[in-house]
Amino acid sequence: MASVELNHIYKVYQGGVKAVNDMTLSINDKEFIVFVGPSGCGKSTTLRMIAGLEEISAGELRIDGRIVNDLTPKDRNIAMVFQNYALYPHMTVYENIAYGLRISRVPKDEIDKKVHEAAKILGIEEYLDRKPKALSGGQRQRVALGRAIVRSPKVFLLDEPLSNLDAKLRGDMRSEISKLHNRLGTTFIYVTHDQTEAMTMGTRIVVMKGGYVQQFDTPKNVYNYPANKFVAGFIGTPQMDFFDGTMKKDGEDVLFSLDNGVEFTCPYGLVDRISTSYMDGAKKICLGIRPDNFLVHEEWMDADKFPYLARVKLNVDIVEVLGGETIIYGYLRDKNGNVYTEKSIRVKTTHDVDVRSGDDIDLAIDLHKIHVFDALTEKSLIQKIPSESTVNITINSQEAKMNKVALKLEKGVSSEVEEGAAQMFIPSDAISFGTGDVKAKVRHSEVVSDKKLYELDVDGNLVFALAEPSVDYKDGEEIKIAIDQSRLSFHQNGKSIEAFNTTDVLSGKLVKSKEYKTYIYEVEGVKLPISQEQCQKLFSAKGKVILKTPLDFKTSAYDLDMTGKDFKGTVTALYDFGKGKKFAKVLLPSGNSLIVKGEDLTINGTVNFSLNMAKTFIIDHTISIILA
Repeated sequence: MASVELNHIYKVYQGGVKAVNDMTLSINDKEFIVFVGPSGCGKSTTLRMIAGLEEISAGELRIDGRIVNDLTPKDRNIAMVFQNYALYPHMTVYENIAYGLRISRVPKDEIDKKVHEAAKILGIEEYLDRKPKALSGGQRQRVALGRAIVRSPKVFLLDEPLSNLDAKLRGDMRSEISKLHNRLGTTFIYVTHDQTEAMTMGTRIVVMKGGYVQQFDTPKNVYNYPANKFVAGFIGTPQMDFFDGTMKKDGEDVLFSLDNGVEFTCPYGLVDRISTSYMDGAKKICLGIRPDNFLVHEEWMDADKFPYLARVKLNVDIVEVLGGETIIYGYLRDKNGNVYTEKSIRVKTTHDVDVRSGDDIDLAIDLHKIHVFDALTEKSLIQKIPSESTVNITINSQEAKMNKVALKLEKGVSSEVEEGAAQMFIPSDAISFGTGDVKAKVRHSEVVSDKKLYELDVDGNLVFALAEPSVDYKDGEEIKIAIDQSRLSFHQNGKSIEAFNTTDVLSGKLVKSKEYKTYIYEVEGVKLPISQEQCQKLFSAKGKVILKTPLDFKTSAYDLDMTGKDFKGTVTALYDFGKGKKFAKVLLPSGNSLIVKGEDLTINGTVNFSLNMAKTFIIDHTISIILA
């Protein structure tokens, strides 16, 4: 049994085409992970890289803690089940299952024992003497699974194994593979384009598009909290309906004004995780509603089950009766009663509805289930864990005034902002509990994944804060919090003031040193040693071309070795965020600047430091891939 770790994995083909981009995943032992996405998204390429059938362009792949980038497929202790079964037609079922063990020279009696055990698990004992041509598609797939089982691999890889089966058989085999995973207790990694397989089989699923991971989470979270518009539209049948428009806060309600002329209000408490910067009635949003969250007729009569509804009218176009459910296609009527025919929507109901093409019916939107996305970035605005909170403030005399409370701004912040009105953005993980001088009242808390999410009232403002599960405050409790001001960002006078950037990027290359008779890094004119492991990674990713490749060395001010002497620079600016967080901008002899963290920093003073290569990313400057 084994864990699988993919650290900044890339697959780059000739011409710089990236099939897989910067994939970083941590797959736990005994998990059932499903990769899902449209054709060409990179899911099968990723599986083949894990198997060793496709070379990794950059990044690090570990199986059971061991780096396997350069290991052959047979040395990785994995087993792969292919879409087309890949059985030998001239061999019997027994011989097909036993083939891998036979070429590994496993004793005959052990082979016989393992083959019969696998056949019993899969229910194909009576077919051991048959040839593959005498079997059905489902039986052939069982044989392919049996061939994998007998090897007792650490990881099972399955590449769309059910795509050649009919719908009924696919459903049966889904259940059988899930049972097999539970029985074997092994790590399964499964690739499919079928979202039903992903949602029903995976403990966690990886949604991919264009070589990028869009979301990696449990099926429930992917469905309820899609990371972006693509995930929301890809997961769920029928597909989610989308409507462009705006939203505007009006007292305790929010008015949604859609481009199709439909308007409705929603209680602010249902969308309070959305930044108030989207609630000015000007910034474009995209509203998402799943077809089964439109309620028809008597469905909304249960007021306790659906307390918050918005009423709309639908002009029916087509009705599909599918036995236990009905799909209605139609066009919404706007606030003036006009039919908006530019976009058809879908409504899914389990109720028997007596409607025909041309009819008008009343619908209700379950406001608990709406999704909202940024119209430009397409990222979800209603996140499972809100990334930040927005607080309206007035900056005056180096203080951020809320309603009645003033937050004293440290020099590192006050030097960047101006007097007057502004919006302050507070990251959810920039708040610490039990210290500091900011008063807050706990509204609500819930455990989300491996963290506890608190909703706090800070001088009448809703502020989200993340904490470890051990942090325990009761609803209504008054507490004190501290805010890491180096993480704050602002919007003021039509411009954004980003959070303080502590990331440094230095230019360099890998060279062969005659002096040291080995390879070294040359960074901003400074010669640095390289570990044998990193040298192997770089050459395995690029070959000898690495010696001609411009490299970026990306690190953080927090990770620099301030006791080292490799680099020397002059302090040109200071940033003080209080609580011991002092930073300086340092000018290097090369003319480039970077940010360092330290205590005894003075303008025009000299600073010495070294890179901590264990915490520095080595990046191919030409095509932006992380090599080590």
